[in-house]
Amino acid sequence: LAHAEGAAAGLARLRAEGADLALVDLRHDVAWLVGALAVERIACPVVACGRAEDADAAVRAIEAGARDFLPLPPDPDVILAMLEAAGTEPVEDGPVAQDPGMASLLARAGQLARADASLLITGESGTGKEVLARHIHARSRRARGPFVALNCAALPETLLESELFGHEKGAFSGAIAARKGKFEQADGGTLLLDEVGEMDPRLQAKLLRVIQEREVDRLGGGAPVKVDVRLLAATNRDLAAEVAKGRFREDLYFRLNVLALHIPPLRARPADILPLAAHFTLRYARANGLPARALSAAAEARLLAHPWPGNVRELENCLHRAVLLAEGAEIGPEAIELTAPRAAAPAPAAPEAQPRTAAPAGQIAGLVGRKVDEVERELILETLSHCLGNRTRAAEILGISIRTLRNKLQEYRASGVAVPPAPGQVPIPLPGLA
Repeated sequence: LAHAEGAAAGLARLRAEGADLALVDLRHDVAWLVGALAVERIACPVVACGRAEDADAAVRAIEAGARDFLPLPPDPDVILAMLEAAGTEPVEDGPVAQDPGMASLLARAGQLARADASLLITGESGTGKEVLARHIHARSRRARGPFVALNCAALPETLLESELFGHEKGAFSGAIAARKGKFEQADGGTLLLDEVGEMDPRLQAKLLRVIQEREVDRLGGGAPVKVDVRLLAATNRDLAAEVAKGRFREDLYFRLNVLALHIPPLRARPADILPLAAHFTLRYARANGLPARALSAAAEARLLAHPWPGNVRELENCLHRAVLLAEGAEIGPEAIELTAPRAAAPAPAAPEAQPRTAAPAGQIAGLVGRKVDEVERELILETLSHCLGNRTRAAEILGISIRTLRNKLQEYRASGVAVPPAPGQVPIPLPGLA
């Protein structure tokens, strides 16, 4: 937690140290700060703060690019929700596990935590790879150092390069001061590169050099900067298969895969479902100011019978919803809203045995006269709503990369189209506004 007097001083501090979230009082020029962060390629969400009677100024700040508005005096639960929404993953207390396989994995993670070698964490989306990474850092010799996480799929290539390696003054248009990248920010600690399989091949080459030489070259820099960082990488992709397809550098794969841990999907560790459910139930009851309630036997049975294709993230969303919907002394099965599991795709028929059939007339009639962009936008937004705002899950269903999905959503927002919020990013109404 750091404090700065004024927007200019805050920008200087963000250049030097970075931050997960910036809270800016409406007395300062929020629009200027948001614009300066964009020009200097500093990825830090901004939340405007002010009194209830500052509603007009809050609207202007959000229109300028502030992520949200925090009424003052602040409410602890609202601050918690904003902090959870600021990152790519919700704030976690640590791994919750009773399944023997998961317990064995955590024991191995404890052993590997003492090493300094690079470690690759694999697993399906939503299994809790960042939670495991934080667990490893907390049990390492670097526990007193910083833990810095960066989602490689969440940023465009130009911004990702600056975020990773930093830049010098004048390195590009808008770089009016030098800035440390994530490697320098994590010096003496641990750096997690999440979704590393989404990284552009050009940046893969630069990352490989940093790992080999233990030094970074800032954009526009004249001399390398030494760094002491334990590198963790996480991915839901099969990197060995990506190497075979030429989409991921083989030498970088071997550098990242010195040590490895694989988190099994939730369906493969059913003994963890109810302990995790109880954990999330208590967390979201506290966050929403509701009494702690247990799950009924019928509700637990529904949870145990579900295949959880979205893994722990889907379970968390389900329990968050159940806490808000439940009535009575316990959470019953009526509050457990589950997404229907995807049906397995039928095997394709041989070409000669595959007759060409026309699409249903009603289906064609609904598409004729519409532009391809419109149909694509409707499909993406409906899929996102179906996934309760979960970007990673929606991208999997659509068959596109998370980066492509984020770019599409940015285009829609820019054109004034409403986009479903990500899990935990429930818009906070502005005081005094309908």
